[in-house]
Amino acid sequence: MKITTRRLTLGPLSEGDLERAIDLFTDKLVKETYMLPDFDSREAAIPLFRRVMTLSHSQERYVWGIFLDGDFIGLLNETDRDGEVIELGYALLPAYHNRGYCTEALEGAIGHLFEAGFAAVTAAAFTENPASFRVMEKAGMKPIDKTEEIEYRGRVHTCLYYEICRG
Repeated sequence: MKITTRRLTLGPLSEGDLERAIDLFTDKLVKETYMLPDFDSREAAIPLFRRVMTLSHSQERYVWGIFLDGDFIGLLNETDRDGEVIELGYALLPAYHNRGYCTEALEGAIGHLFEAGFAAVTAAAFTENPASFRVMEKAGMKPIDKTEEIEYRGRVHTCLYYEICRG
């Protein structure tokens, strides 16, 4: 299954995406706000790639690679599900930041998820990640009255939640 937007394709990962996905999983900037384990080496990230690739081909979880002209540039994935409400997370390789790609990918995923029967899509970001709030807002999401304290990388971060409901 693939989702096509104006400039992007959301779809399953393949072996050919390994190196760029590991670039994403090991990028210092990405790891500041997208919760990933620390890897001792690039090779140590291969099992995570294999798991994500397998999930991207599964109907049980929503996991999509974000592709620009066929090249992997990021990941959009289900982080939680409660009935008809699904929570998404997303990350792009830093070279593709500030071009509207993340917003476009999120909008495409939201449309697909509503068509699939979900009533609402939520997402969250650490308070120190204002770029992610802009992505959610541009995708039509609004802040909701939900916050969460999460310990990540030795610090406690406050997550603020956003939501969009099927109209």
